[in-house]
Amino acid sequence: MDKKYLIVNTGSASHKYALYKGSVELANFNFEKRELDLITDIAPVEFLLKTLISKKLIIDAEEIALVCFRIVAPGEYFIENNIIGDEYLSNLKKVEKEAPLHIAPLLDEICAVQKFFPLARLLGVSDSFFHKSLPDVTRRYAVPEADYLSGVKRYGYHGISVASVLRKVESWLGSIPDKIVVCHLGSGSSITAVKGGESIDTSMGLTPLEGVPMGSRVGNIDPGALIYLGEKKGLGYKDLEKYLNEECGVLGLSGKTKDMRDLIELERGGDKNAKLALNSYSYGVKKYIGAYIASLNGLDLLVFTAAIGERSSIMRGRILSNLSGLGIILDREKNDATTSRDGFIHSEKSPVKIAVINTNEMGEMAKEVLQIEGRELLRKS
Repeated sequence: MDKKYLIVNTGSASHKYALYKGSVELANFNFEKRELDLITDIAPVEFLLKTLISKKLIIDAEEIALVCFRIVAPGEYFIENNIIGDEYLSNLKKVEKEAPLHIAPLLDEICAVQKFFPLARLLGVSDSFFHKSLPDVTRRYAVPEADYLSGVKRYGYHGISVASVLRKVESWLGSIPDKIVVCHLGSGSSITAVKGGESIDTSMGLTPLEGVPMGSRVGNIDPGALIYLGEKKGLGYKDLEKYLNEECGVLGLSGKTKDMRDLIELERGGDKNAKLALNSYSYGVKKYIGAYIASLNGLDLLVFTAAIGERSSIMRGRILSNLSGLGIILDREKNDATTSRDGFIHSEKSPVKIAVINTNEMGEMAKEVLQIEGRELLRKS
C-alpha cells in the first residue's frame, strides 16, 4: 500500500494525527486540547487539513485514501478492528455514555473527517484488542452469568499503547521478558500485567473509569458510594456519569486542576489539596504495581509510558519510592535525566529493570492499517 492515509488518536485531553505513505511516516501532529483552544476556533480536522496543504504534504483532501481511528468503546463488537460504516457508527452511539470522554469527541471527529475527507475509507482500530487474552478470573466481574453474557465484563483499554511498548522492548532486548508491568500514565491512566507477551490483567474495566484516580475520572470507588451519592445529591444516571467522569480524580481531590504540572507547582506553594491529589495518584499506581507483581509471581520489567509516565521524573520518583522490598530500586540521577526519551532508570542493584518508553500508538495503528489493507488485497486476488 503506497497511498497516503491518516492516523487519528482523539484522547481525553489531546488530538494526535499522523500522515503516512505506505509504512513511512511523513508527518505527525500532537495538539493538546487547551492549546487548540488558544490557537484556533475551527475544528481540529479542518486545522489539520489546512496545515497539510500549506506544508505541501498533500495537494488536497482527495489524496487521503483512508483514515484510521483509535477506538475506546466497550462491547464485543469493538474488540475487533473494523471498517467504519453506518452500522459501526450506530453501535458507537449506543455505548457513548459508557466512555463519554472518548466516544463523544470521537463521534465529532469522525463527522468532521467525513466532511473534510469525504472520499476516504474509515477504519476503527480497537484499544481493547490486546486485552482479548484476559483470563476469565480477571475478565469477569462477580455478577450473574446472564449479566456477564450481556456484556458486563472487563474489556480494558490502552492496548494499542501496550502493544507498541512491547514491540520496542523486544527490539531493545531481543525478546520480551516473561513478567512485565506497563504503566500508561496520562490524563487517562491504566496499569497492565503482561505474562509471556499477553495481557493477563489490566486496571481499566468495562469502561475507562475503573482503576487509579485519573485526571477527572474517579477510578476505583465503592459501588455503595455511588448509590449513596445518587440518593444524597439527587443525581440521576446521566448526572452521576458526568460527575464520575468530569468532576472527580485529581481534579476533584485538588479542587483546582487535573494537570499534573500545575498540581506540582501548587504543592510547592504549600497547597495541601494538591499534595493529596498527587499522593493519591502515585499511591494508586504503586498499589497496582504491587498487586500485579503478586499476579505475575515476580517481575522482570516495569515500564512507564504516556504523557506523565514519559515526561514526569517527579511522579515516577513518587511512585517508585519505598519499593525495594519488591526488587524495584530507582536510580534517581538516571530518572531525572530521562524525560521525553527512551531509557532505563533502574539502579545497578535493582533486580527489576525499570524503563521509560515513549509509546507510539500512531505507529502501531499504522501497522494494523497495512495488515488490513494487505488482507483486503489477498481477498480480491
